Amino acid sequence: MRELVTIQVGTYANFIGSHFWNFQDELLGLAEEPNRDPLFKSSDLDMDVLYRTGETQKGIPTYCPRLLSVGFQGSLGSLNISGFLYDHIQSPNPDVLTWTGNVARLVAEPHPKNLFLQSLYEEEHGKLDASEDDPASSLTKSIQDIARVECLENDVKFWTDFSKVQYHPQSLYELNNSWTDINKFDNYGIGKDVLSGGLLLEEMNERLRFFIEECDHIQGIQFVVDDFGGFSAAAVEILEDIADEYTNTPVLLYSVRDPCVYANAINQKSIARALHDAVSFSRLSSYCHLMIPVGLPSVRRAFSPLLLVEDHKPYHTSAVYASSMHSISIPFRMQMPGPATSSTFTSGAMDVGEIVHTLSGQSRQNMVTSLAIAMPPPSLIEENNQGTILRNLRSLTPELKEDHEDLLATESLVVQGAFYSDGHRATLSQVEDSLCAAYQREPSKPLFSRLSVALCPLPVPLPFPSIFGSKIGQHGELEYDAVQGVRPRGSLDVESIPMATRLRSSCAIVPFLEKRSGDLRKYGIARGAPGAGLLCGWGFEKDEVDDMGEHLVKLLTAFDPHSGTASDSD
Repeated sequence: MRELVTIQVGTYANFIGSHFWNFQDELLGLAEEPNRDPLFKSSDLDMDVLYRTGETQKGIPTYCPRLLSVGFQGSLGSLNISGFLYDHIQSPNPDVLTWTGNVARLVAEPHPKNLFLQSLYEEEHGKLDASEDDPASSLTKSIQDIARVECLENDVKFWTDFSKVQYHPQSLYELNNSWTDINKFDNYGIGKDVLSGGLLLEEMNERLRFFIEECDHIQGIQFVVDDFGGFSAAAVEILEDIADEYTNTPVLLYSVRDPCVYANAINQKSIARALHDAVSFSRLSSYCHLMIPVGLPSVRRAFSPLLLVEDHKPYHTSAVYASSMHSISIPFRMQMPGPATSSTFTSGAMDVGEIVHTLSGQSRQNMVTSLAIAMPPPSLIEENNQGTILRNLRSLTPELKEDHEDLLATESLVVQGAFYSDGHRATLSQVEDSLCAAYQREPSKPLFSRLSVALCPLPVPLPFPSIFGSKIGQHGELEYDAVQGVRPRGSLDVESIPMATRLRSSCAIVPFLEKRSGDLRKYGIARGAPGAGLLCGWGFEKDEVDDMGEHLVKLLTAFDPHSGTASDSD
């Protein structure tokens, strides 16, 4: 077993995680349905890598994500903090008191389930007839599905509003006494203050320890953090303990950002914003093995007209990021072939340690990578002059520069569910041969590249948002002659899509690093720096700030050994 533990910290990270786990739940369901695409039944993906088996107090078997989710107090919407599979966790005994003064009890009204969650509950408890053989029942279900989709498009407030996954009671953790308004929980210092007592951190670590220590052979941790505000400080505390207790466990870190925060940041003080970004990045990158910054100011602008994303809806944008995260995780759960056997459904299996070594352990020691996707990619034979899969990749990492001439670049490419031509799925060898030829035609090639291929496409579950353009067909094929429609297509129109996802370590990330290094030096380290007092208020001593600055310079020296010489000139 090569288990993977997932950690999600922050509101937007949990939006991404909710979609990610919906994909996994859909894969599990499709594998059991007799009339579905056989690729879902024989995917050769080991779901035990992400899930744990157990049983309730009543002896009922369970299969839950191996997950720790951290969020605001009150951020779970209608979901109970102990989930629904197990009996509710009992609150501390109210008769045991250490306070003798007046006591006021404040009880918030539970959030009602939306139409999607109500129908999900009724289906699970056998209250809805989902028979496909009965025309009347099938028509009723279609009407219900349309209503559920409309409900989600118009009324998602919490990440739990569109989650169809059952969680273990140890998975869900709320930061008590934290803000529920993200605009007020907007800097690193506030996050440090919330965790200053130590008790919250210990409670989170106990939950994480529960999942890690039951693993037979953990391959790594995939960590998603909302890095815009105080949650980055919470993530750093967790990462620091992981580094102390599980030294040899590699951590793959997604540092994510909602497009909405770019608009909100316009009204914030620029020095505070710049220092938060520099401190957050420096601290987070100090405690992981591979870091992937994710978060564009506009997802729609990057992917229109194939994807019609509404940037102001986290429900929409997080679905795109979750799709890439799912694709990246595919090699981690491919069935490892034996010495004399090979799979006809997957190739290029890797674990987290291998992808870390591929991208950060080659000639250039760079551990900050960019992420790009084609969603969906064109068919392999380049119909309608759409170009190769490589030419259709679009970045999800901000603040990059062109890197076509970087001869030391390394990359890992995952392709799943690709079409060869005219709606026909490609075989493993067709994908491998096509990508090999595409790399040969590129004007410059990476120093090292690794390809992983899965025939199984990305499933599109019902809670997935309606973000597909009219040129995307039922199975994700590109229909170039389709009439441009006004209404975006969703899960009722598109059942699955192919995906291509690339992690690339190259000089393209240099502007991202330079901005954070320069901002910390200018506003926090240089003589008379205007933000020095602010960093002190966040609890940082001068030597700690200097250490963060040196760490950022060290990241830059991976690209230019002379780049650190000017760091002390201020």
